[in-house]
Amino acid sequence: MPRGPRRIICLTEEPTEILYALGEQERIVGISAYTERPAEARRDKPVVSAFIGGSVSKICALKPDLVIGFSDIQADLASKLIAAGLQVLIFNQRSLDEILEVILTMGRLVGEPVVAEKLVGQYLRSIEIVRQRYAGRSYRPRVYFEEWNDPIISGIAWVSELIDIAGGRDVFAKEAMLPMAKDRVLSLQQVVDADPEVYIGCWCGKAFDSEAALSRPGMRDVAAVRDGRVYEMDPCIILQPGPACLTDGLTELERLIWLEPAAESGSQC
Repeated sequence: MPRGPRRIICLTEEPTEILYALGEQERIVGISAYTERPAEARRDKPVVSAFIGGSVSKICALKPDLVIGFSDIQADLASKLIAAGLQVLIFNQRSLDEILEVILTMGRLVGEPVVAEKLVGQYLRSIEIVRQRYAGRSYRPRVYFEEWNDPIISGIAWVSELIDIAGGRDVFAKEAMLPMAKDRVLSLQQVVDADPEVYIGCWCGKAFDSEAALSRPGMRDVAAVRDGRVYEMDPCIILQPGPACLTDGLTELERLIWLEPAAESGSQC
């Protein structure tokens, strides 16, 4: 009987992390340059792509029987790989439910559905523990999560859901449910008017420049800025729609949302 693809190339980090979590890392023959988790993947697997682009010839040379990617942003690269005769699977998960479904799907792909179900069960239990800590609380800090600076883009759906689970209230929760990044573009005035109590800068692919962000007109009047509750978060643990955001990402979000303004923190700006 077929046992699923034996030579898999992962164009983003999350399928790599999922395959390692399933104990199926030997199937991986190539990874993205942006892969940080798990650390051994970067050490043991060859890099074959960035996020938007990749070497079609280099990927083909590895003779993969499946290439896995993420989102409409990789559509051009996926098209080139399909034209080269490769099997390509592009996920486009945006919500927590969709992230968990991707894990289950990948478990089925590699013949380990039971392992995947147990893994998802662990994630659901840990998420529920955090959710119950804040269930019924009347006060939830207003949280602004900034994914990009120019143009200003607020957090994606799974980030907004995790903010809610961690006891916060995403001030742009409505925008988060829109599927495309261009739909989450904000004006500076919208941010100022929202007056968040916690401001989390998490710029995808580059460090958060707090000095530049806070020098925008009107930002000094925002509650989070006045109270010293402006923080930087590592994109690696929250902007990858896979195990990272369900574990370390949620833990760090909860910590930042409830961090006392006067507390010393390496993440505080």
